[in-house]
Amino acid sequence: MVMVGLTFISALVGWSATAALTAYAQRRPGIAAIAWLIAALGITAGLSAAVIGVLFDFGELTFRLLQLGVSLLGPVYMAWGAFEYAVRAPNARFTSRLFLSVFTIVPMVVLAVDRASGRFDSVFPPLAEHYDLIPRALVNGAQVFAVVLLVTALISVARRGLRGPGRTDLIVLGLLALATLLSVVVGRLGLETMGPLLMLGAVSSLWGAGALAAKPRRDVYDDDDDYYDDEYDDVDDDTDDELDEPQEEPVRRKRRNADPYDDHFAGAPAPTSPGNKLRGVITIYTLADGQGEGFDRLANAVVGEVSAREPDTLLFASHTVPSAPLQRIVYAIYRDELAQEEHEQQPHMLEFARRLPAHVVATNVIELSLSDASANDGLAAMLMPR
Repeated sequence: MVMVGLTFISALVGWSATAALTAYAQRRPGIAAIAWLIAALGITAGLSAAVIGVLFDFGELTFRLLQLGVSLLGPVYMAWGAFEYAVRAPNARFTSRLFLSVFTIVPMVVLAVDRASGRFDSVFPPLAEHYDLIPRALVNGAQVFAVVLLVTALISVARRGLRGPGRTDLIVLGLLALATLLSVVVGRLGLETMGPLLMLGAVSSLWGAGALAAKPRRDVYDDDDDYYDDEYDDVDDDTDDELDEPQEEPVRRKRRNADPYDDHFAGAPAPTSPGNKLRGVITIYTLADGQGEGFDRLANAVVGEVSAREPDTLLFASHTVPSAPLQRIVYAIYRDELAQEEHEQQPHMLEFARRLPAHVVATNVIELSLSDASANDGLAAMLMPR
């Protein structure tokens, strides 16, 4: 009865974790959340079949369902979710998705149809005692793939540093690695009464990782204990309103070569001297999946702030790329080098930079120095109405 009770509790916690991960996936949609949800569904379905197995002895169907969830879907999708959560390189993500299809579809088909041999009883059946060489080899390959994904994710987080969000990411990956290890051990060894107990730890660790990943991040640069950066909450919260009320006054410094009477008369700035050329910056952002609207809302708010508060930023524009939906191009033209420095220190730009990681996976910056130009007088007014 102890075995039955532990298995039932682990299945019940598994269904609770699945419901919670579904809520987290709705709160913060993303591939990682979906991967962890698939892992939870696979493990929980296997544990639900195991409840029948420990009550009435395992059979081929309950054995296959248990192994599909505990040995294959659980470890692979927990590890893939960790990889998607931690690694930002688009090429690496694309490659992992190609391998994921190989290590999911083929092993699932083989585990579902290959002959299961040996005598079953009421304890968790080990994989090797009932499957032949080919299904064992496929499961081994899938689990090695899971280990590679986890190690790569850990390295990626470690390279970014372990301060603030990096520490949280490391805890999330540690919980996922623990859940994956426990699931693999139970699938390979069974472990009798320890099997459902370890699976209870696995689903609890997966649940904890999902909850921590979905939790709003604490801003490590903010000393106010009552203020939290809700960068992972719904971006439909009016970002424009937040940025329309900066926490500090805009930065204002006297420009080089400025007329001393500019402080008393609101005249137009003197033309740029040949030795103090206009400066330009082109920034190319590669967005995370599903983050286009959030980035555009954030960028539009910043454009409004620049237009209203930065007279020496002559042009600041954000563009979509029709042929590349996950790319955005932002370019700016500054009156001089000092104007560029002032722009980068504005409160709204610091806030913009702080919120970017929630939307962007890669950034390329190209700095320009004007050599010659021709433009209509109304260009800036058309692009940046004041």
